[in-house]
Amino acid sequence: MDKQQNQLGSLIAAGVSIGMGAAGFFDGIVFHQILQWHHMLTNVLPTDSISDVEANTRWDGLFHAGMYVLTAVGIGFLWRASSNSNVPLSLKVFGGSLLIGAGSFNVVEGLINHQILGIHHVKPGPNQLAWDMGFLVVGALVAAIGWILLRSGQREVIVRD
Repeated sequence: MDKQQNQLGSLIAAGVSIGMGAAGFFDGIVFHQILQWHHMLTNVLPTDSISDVEANTRWDGLFHAGMYVLTAVGIGFLWRASSNSNVPLSLKVFGGSLLIGAGSFNVVEGLINHQILGIHHVKPGPNQLAWDMGFLVVGALVAAIGWILLRSGQREVIVRD
């Protein structure tokens, strides 16, 4: 059983890393660019001037660059897993790992950026705490669903072998 779990490690790492990157891209594309609710440093540099908008956009770009790195690392793990005939490729394991990565990213990003550092909120304004808490709850639910799916996939892989 431990051998099968170890063999799944690169597939799980791939899913978590790609899931984190995807969640970051979703956050940046939807909240920063389409809805324009916030940028990375909206609470630090309000978008009252062109230079502040440019600075926020630069930080958004650095954020996206980090998401590219996470995604590229995940693709590397996925390549490694798919190249190893000993790694059982399970859609449930990979999909669950994606959801764990996405949900965990949102929880960590929400706690650090929204609550601890306060550099931005999901939707600034009178109900910003409710939006921030909703973001954390959705992230936790996505991660929990991912965990259930991952465990189910791991059990199926063990039964198959």
